[in-house]
Amino acid sequence: MKPKQKFAALTLSASLLLSGIVLMPADFNGPITAEAAKPGNPAAFDQKVIARIDGQRIYEDVRKLSVEIGPRVAGTEPERAAADMIYNRLKSYGYEMEIQEFSIPDTMVGHLATSAGNEVKVAIPSGSGVTPAEGLTAPLYDAGLGTPAEFSAEAAGKIALIRRGEIGFREKIDNAANAGAVAVLIYDNSEQSAPPNMSIGADAPLPVGGIRKASGEALLQDVIPGNGTVTLKVDALQGQKSRNVIAKRTPKKVSNPDIVYVSAHFDSVPLAPGASDNASGTATALEIARVLKSYPIDKEIRFVFVGAEEIGLLGSEYYVSELSREEKARSLTNYNMDMVGTSWENATAIYLNTVDGRSNLSTESAMAAAARIGTPSELILYQRGASDHVSFHEAGIPAVNFIRREPGTASLEPYYHSPEDTIEYISQERLKEAGDLVGSAVYSVIRSN
Repeated sequence: MKPKQKFAALTLSASLLLSGIVLMPADFNGPITAEAAKPGNPAAFDQKVIARIDGQRIYEDVRKLSVEIGPRVAGTEPERAAADMIYNRLKSYGYEMEIQEFSIPDTMVGHLATSAGNEVKVAIPSGSGVTPAEGLTAPLYDAGLGTPAEFSAEAAGKIALIRRGEIGFREKIDNAANAGAVAVLIYDNSEQSAPPNMSIGADAPLPVGGIRKASGEALLQDVIPGNGTVTLKVDALQGQKSRNVIAKRTPKKVSNPDIVYVSAHFDSVPLAPGASDNASGTATALEIARVLKSYPIDKEIRFVFVGAEEIGLLGSEYYVSELSREEKARSLTNYNMDMVGTSWENATAIYLNTVDGRSNLSTESAMAAAARIGTPSELILYQRGASDHVSFHEAGIPAVNFIRREPGTASLEPYYHSPEDTIEYISQERLKEAGDLVGSAVYSVIRSN
């Protein structure tokens, strides 16, 4: 398919009224496109980017983040290690560097093991009670679905094992507390690859853990009949801090230049190596920074790598809250990269998520770049938040989130937020594709004529 034909197909697909896809009307009066902003044919400039974007280099950085460093939970040492890696790399490229530290809510951590020495993966929800430092060892009590009728006097002093479903998590916990249980384990009602991340509200009366369906069934079959015990440890990490890493490059001889942002979060959820979410976006943004470190520009470029995205977009919220009124006035657009490298075969499209579902400078420059360079994947404009582009949007800065999804359903890969989010499910070719696309789009906006 020729580039012009491909762009027409992309535009048509983006105009379909599927899953909230919305295109700007023809008389859109908003920000100008990258093509309109730059005279002449930009194809030669694209080649300066895509000839240097190295898919193998991106893949190796995904490996460093997800394998060598591993799960990068907000406020933990691995998250700080990732921040250090990013800082040192960008500093070596010659960028003007800044580190921002900010406080985050208490992080709940835990550990679960049987008296036979078998470890069980457990997720501790925010709001859980804590155990003594040595943990809490007790027999298990099969409480079914956790309704009041399923508790008896035998539950007192035991850890209630409860199946997910029918009533809310907090109601199950309160029922267990009323029956004299000392802790609660809630196991999933469908087989997932990771323990459930539960919302239980603040100040639960007992320590609480979530475990997988298979783990709960194994405890029912192997521990309870043999009068075994389990040891649950729950602790709150207090006074934790996360950090943002910002790299800035300003044009020469341009006063008060417009600012273009490329962002990505480097933290992950507990137990997940976070190869796709979001070592892929982080590594690709790092490679774009390498390629654009010395080309002539007439806009200011900032690479913003944020922490604590997975606990509520806290890093990006803090970053934009620290921007001055003058900086916000100069802010042109944001390219946010999140989960761009999955090898999941169904994720054949690159979604351009905007909070309002409308086109902006980032989406239009990406669509134009895709047409010029022949991006193989379909691009779909889509209305969705749930990533750091939300923080920029709410600060009045046009923003887009680049993410791979399944066309039509908009589904993410099945490894999302799980221990299976590993480098084995990362495509080097798709990393290169994302780097080419976003790198070309960004350069078309910031380059000097």
